[in-house]
Amino acid sequence: MTGAPSALHWQPADDPGGRRFARLLDDGDDRGWLESGGPLPGLTVAYETWGTLDASRGNAVLVLHALTGDSHATGSPDGHDPTPGWWDELIGPGRAIDTDRFFVVSPNVLGGCQGTTGPSSPAPDGRAWGARFPRITIRDQVSAEVLLADHLGIDRWAAVVGGSMGGMRVLEWCVGHPDRVARAAVLAVGAAATADQVALCSVQCRAVRLDPAYLGGDYYGSGAAPVAGMALARGIGQITYRTGVEFEERFGRSPQGDEDPLAGGRYAVESYLQYQGEKLAARFDPNSYVVLSEAMNSHDVGRGRGGVPAALSRVTADVRVAGIDTDRLYPLALQAELADLLPGDHPLTVIRSRFGHDGFLLESEQAGAVVARALGT
Repeated sequence: MTGAPSALHWQPADDPGGRRFARLLDDGDDRGWLESGGPLPGLTVAYETWGTLDASRGNAVLVLHALTGDSHATGSPDGHDPTPGWWDELIGPGRAIDTDRFFVVSPNVLGGCQGTTGPSSPAPDGRAWGARFPRITIRDQVSAEVLLADHLGIDRWAAVVGGSMGGMRVLEWCVGHPDRVARAAVLAVGAAATADQVALCSVQCRAVRLDPAYLGGDYYGSGAAPVAGMALARGIGQITYRTGVEFEERFGRSPQGDEDPLAGGRYAVESYLQYQGEKLAARFDPNSYVVLSEAMNSHDVGRGRGGVPAALSRVTADVRVAGIDTDRLYPLALQAELADLLPGDHPLTVIRSRFGHDGFLLESEQAGAVVARALGT
């Protein structure tokens, strides 16, 4: 596999960088393994690893990314990833997740667009799944990760860690597969998606779908993609990932450069949101953005398990919970509920940050301390 990275989504001709690819289900596999009861044949999961799996296979740590992340959790820019890993300061020799001690696995999520089966992947008929890709849930994503663990011969993770959408999957691992998780760290998420979070995700999905280039989700091969809708969706999301305090300190009411807002120009904060939206639209498939956002809306560890308290009472892992004091998307009350309901007596850790929800990515020292405690280091 050689060549420059493809726009929007992974293609087999792209340089894989450090990625590996596990073919977990073949094209003819019609088992109904999704929560909906439907099949999803031809499952491939892209993943990266660091460190060495020990002889007992007991030192494996699963690191789970958020909405627009991928398997490149740590490491220098490579043939496919133009930036360091999204948790680069936490993973490596001597770091919070010490790769001299642990075997670290980071998969791209089911429904994503960076090597794992998603809407842009070829269906068994050779065409992209597009609008035919099934609606999936957080539990389905974990089911795919269970298949990957089986493929790697890992019966029990030494730890499972992640924040935001990654934290949702950590919780599902702990509740749905308690015998396979020894320790865990859950950052910046709650036990179930709130109405506020569903509302925010849903308007972002609408922004993508209302782009004329969306074509009902079957835009692959059309020569265009709904990048304008995608950029708008990301701009909406970015407001919730950061804080009003940060925006006021960084931008205030300043114009962008020499533009005059009273004459049709932009304020600096408008330029920032536009930049963030266009930046993501250049590397992420809009269909995946919709599929993953809707999966996040499905998040509820208590669904079909007697409610959240009953579900969390199943957990046997030693779980550490952390939240960010300025997070307006996943406020601290949600993490306080988790800390109260999870077995054990670990108090909630509060990460202090001006960055809001993104603090679990940007406050590396504080997040690293939480993860290190979770791993018992």
